[in-house]
Amino acid sequence: MRLEIHCQDRLGIAQEVLNILVSYRIDLRGIEVDPSLGRMFVAFPSVDFERFQELMAKIRRIPGVDDVKTTAFMPSEREHNELTTLLSTLPDGVIAIDTKGVVTVVNEAALEAMALTRTDVAGQPLSPIVKGFNFTRWLEGDDVLAQTRKIEIHGKRFIADILPVNVPADGGREILAGAVINLKSESRLGEQMVAFKKGDSESFNSMQANSNLMRRVIREAKKMAQLDAPILITGETGTGKELLARACHGASSRTGKPFLAVNCAALPDNVAESELFGYGPNAFPGTVEGKKGIFEQANKGTVFLDEIGEMSRDIQTKLLRFLQDGSFRRVADENEVKVDVRVICTTQKDLPAMVQEGRFREDLYYRLNVLTLALPPLRERKQDVIPLAEFFIARLSARLGRKPPRLTETCAAFIQQYPWPGNVRQLENALYRAVTLLEGNELDKDHLQLPSYTNDFGYLEQDFDGTLDEAVKRFEASLLRKLFPAYPSSRQLAKKLGLSHTAVANKLREYGINRKSVKI
Repeated sequence: MRLEIHCQDRLGIAQEVLNILVSYRIDLRGIEVDPSLGRMFVAFPSVDFERFQELMAKIRRIPGVDDVKTTAFMPSEREHNELTTLLSTLPDGVIAIDTKGVVTVVNEAALEAMALTRTDVAGQPLSPIVKGFNFTRWLEGDDVLAQTRKIEIHGKRFIADILPVNVPADGGREILAGAVINLKSESRLGEQMVAFKKGDSESFNSMQANSNLMRRVIREAKKMAQLDAPILITGETGTGKELLARACHGASSRTGKPFLAVNCAALPDNVAESELFGYGPNAFPGTVEGKKGIFEQANKGTVFLDEIGEMSRDIQTKLLRFLQDGSFRRVADENEVKVDVRVICTTQKDLPAMVQEGRFREDLYYRLNVLTLALPPLRERKQDVIPLAEFFIARLSARLGRKPPRLTETCAAFIQQYPWPGNVRQLENALYRAVTLLEGNELDKDHLQLPSYTNDFGYLEQDFDGTLDEAVKRFEASLLRKLFPAYPSSRQLAKKLGLSHTAVANKLREYGINRKSVKI
């Protein structure tokens, strides 16, 4: 049992409390006094209810005692439990040593980071275990000051914050009682750097640029970011075009202002104009008030037009007028609106070819093609593959609360040679799945489960069944089913494929392809 006694700071009051416990033949297990709060705490074995009532009554009658009540913890017990909980839940390793350099406390994170057991460390001198710092010499020095050092334990490298522990003594002096060492492993530092950069994810710091190609792109992008002219970013799917656009916005004078993204491919033609430029009052049935469009909402900021090649010719015309002087009219509104917006566009299409085919306005293309950034595919920037993979693994492991797995040499060689048709996005998705399902501490080639791929033939089937003749028939059947709706007679289909009418008719019968089986 534990009692909390509210009392005055009077000489002898603690002795009177102890005398009462002795009179009841109760063993004292602990006593703590806090004069600043006017509290005394005592701990003793449980007693029966009647004796406890008598005991409480006698303590209350002691001069200077204001109140007595039971409590769940002694202050030292609470502090001990808090410290134990803190040490066990801390993600960083913590080791405490005495003045001789002997380990007195070590938490689970430190044991896991060092790959040692408690028996290996507790009660043992720390200096023989650690390379790079002599704890004994430091503790015996005249001035024991805090240190931050790079150390090595059993082949693993750490950054160690080494902090002296001093206890107060008489006369305002302090006596050295030992030290506390806070360990940070490379993986832990990586997690913290990921967290540190998380708020800066829209800047160039988040882009891996180890290859000369990417370094040139980033160098050019930083210069273009300071200007107000439109930027056109080209590149294959998954190369990070939007990430680069956000970085340009974040590095410009418009940072902190709106960055609004529009997917032109997902914007139907019938709503594109009103979404981008807004509409006036009573523009549509049931709409009394007008609405601001994307360009108005992004005033002083940036509008990101993803896949500009998918924009219809009518919207291209209105966009061209807007790019000339920043003015436009809302749908069904005569008033002209003028805003200050920077436009950044992306495309994976061949815009010059679209211009030649009449599917993209030539004047708009030249208006956009002033500041151009071409993002290279991942297969052309092999130096970035491993740093990107390690960055994604560290970030994903931090989210999952686990230690980042190590890439095996086989896996590292494989991902550098793989052509990555989906580029950075495909690499991240493949690693996300692998890290999530991984049970060990090493990531191997087989964990990625990527299909075979070549630039000439695309994805290749790994689990191929049957003969060559069967594979050819499957391909023929698939091709004929795709073409039949456009050429719904054997003669038309034969002409398209350069075969005889009889040969095509026989194949259609063999594969059961007709107007009933294929929707036209």
